[in-house]
Amino acid sequence: MSAKVERNAPNSRMLMRWLKFNLVGGIGIGVQFAALFLLKSVLRFDYLFATSIAVEAAVVHNFVWHEQFTWSERLRPSDSRRAWRASLLRFLRFNFTTGAVSIAGNLALMWVMVGQGHMNYLIANGIAIALCSVANFLVSDGWVFQATTET
Repeated sequence: MSAKVERNAPNSRMLMRWLKFNLVGGIGIGVQFAALFLLKSVLRFDYLFATSIAVEAAVVHNFVWHEQFTWSERLRPSDSRRAWRASLLRFLRFNFTTGAVSIAGNLALMWVMVGQGHMNYLIANGIAIALCSVANFLVSDGWVFQATTET
């Protein structure tokens, strides 16, 4: 029985990480929707420009919470200078991967759904977010927040 529990431990850790990822992402969706609404409806920016800024706001928000909550057990460098440098490198990887997937995916999907299909921009944004989520989790888990090794 103990061996079965040990074999299932990686799956339960992955499930817990997936749940945390979605909690952070859910809050990030709120950040993105609020920014998009403010930029598009209040400030009257173009919907594609507003989408790109709103996505980046959510990407920054999500990075901070993923580092401090979702993958915090993996990120334990020994001194603060190394911790800052490692965090900056993770932020760059996060922006270049999940940020790029989110921005490119959201812009392309928004162009199709809003620009071509005349769908409401907030509904289209929700659909675009859901479609980019799985790819973002896999890239984050496998590369951006990989376990740090002590030297």
